[in-house]
Amino acid sequence: MRILFITHYFQPEPNFFFGLPFAKELVRRGHTVEVLTGFPNYPGGKVYPGYKIKFHQREVIDGIPVSRVPLYPSHDRSSIKRVLCYSSLALSASAIGPFAVQSADVAFVVQGPATIGLPACTMRLLRRIPFVYNIQDLWPDSLLSTGMFGDQPGVGMKVVHSCCKYVYSKAAKITVITPGMKSTLLQRGVPEDKVDVIYNWCDDALICRSEKNEDLSKSLGMEGKFNVVFAGNMGKAQAMGAVLDAAKLLSSNYPQVQFVLIGGGVEVEPLKQKAKDMNLANILFLPRKPISEIGPILRLADVLLVHLKDDPLFHITIPSKTQAYMATGRPVLIGVKGDAADLVENANAGLSCEPENPQSIAGAVQAFCEMTQSERDKIGENGIAFYEQELSFSTAVKKYEKIFESVTKTQK
Repeated sequence: MRILFITHYFQPEPNFFFGLPFAKELVRRGHTVEVLTGFPNYPGGKVYPGYKIKFHQREVIDGIPVSRVPLYPSHDRSSIKRVLCYSSLALSASAIGPFAVQSADVAFVVQGPATIGLPACTMRLLRRIPFVYNIQDLWPDSLLSTGMFGDQPGVGMKVVHSCCKYVYSKAAKITVITPGMKSTLLQRGVPEDKVDVIYNWCDDALICRSEKNEDLSKSLGMEGKFNVVFAGNMGKAQAMGAVLDAAKLLSSNYPQVQFVLIGGGVEVEPLKQKAKDMNLANILFLPRKPISEIGPILRLADVLLVHLKDDPLFHITIPSKTQAYMATGRPVLIGVKGDAADLVENANAGLSCEPENPQSIAGAVQAFCEMTQSERDKIGENGIAFYEQELSFSTAVKKYEKIFESVTKTQK
């Protein structure tokens, strides 16, 4: 097949899930891939060295031809500038794209901002190229959660919602990353046979299944403890204050339990201060670690913790660390309602707890403590098996490839 990627972000920008590795894997499997995108500026909002915004630029990256069209580069806090960034690429890709790229059997639209679906609609009209629309974040829902619409979202919400409905109607297929997203789309009138759920995978660099490194455990301060490990950003969304409250509840009767919080974020210093004010001796803060180092640390955990605040948007969200935790083969404590909890429980890969509920978090940790080591190891093995069968990169590529083939056959 000849596959056209239409994406807001592409290498050298960070685009882990549907960037260069995904394109190269499709080529390895015998397909031709071309990319239509903008000039690289994410996440800093400044055009990368070696690039200059122009009407059109064509280059080849690791054998993948890439057509770049102009956009307004910005990724700061200004809502107006972000709108300009998103809309400028949508307009230029719609106007220039149909004449800049080769013919294709199917287009694959990788949604960052939902506006990237508009060039695909234009390509469908002018070039008769059907498209598969991938949704990573539901719009306008995610915009509401970030406050992009401000205090009066009415008009903006209606415009974005209308735009999304139009793109949905023109897409040959829509892929989403959680069952909850599919349910939401069905409620908004999208036909059920148009939507498929394909879970995201994790970076292989995060996966470590070797024996525990005891020297590493000792050097980090994890030796001789029952370690409940959280790794990642600590911001408002993670609501880690409740985890500290759970640590307090466990400190007397389960002194062996230690919560290990790894990473950065705006809440790290407030959390450290709270732990100090509460005289918590069972909290260990570690700084952000590079991907090359985090895998062996996750392997040291007795339990790996995922936690988000109790927000309806997160009920249809699966934090990316969930897949990495399962692939590592350690039991998962999932403090997220909805799809994430369902995924872990269906895989028998861990236990769930009520988010932002210290008693529930503490109770789940207690349940893990009272299991035997072999019972916890079996839970970890369940996670690995489920990940390999349902969530791995190779599994996802095969599923997308099957969808692309079905679309091309339908259009003939």
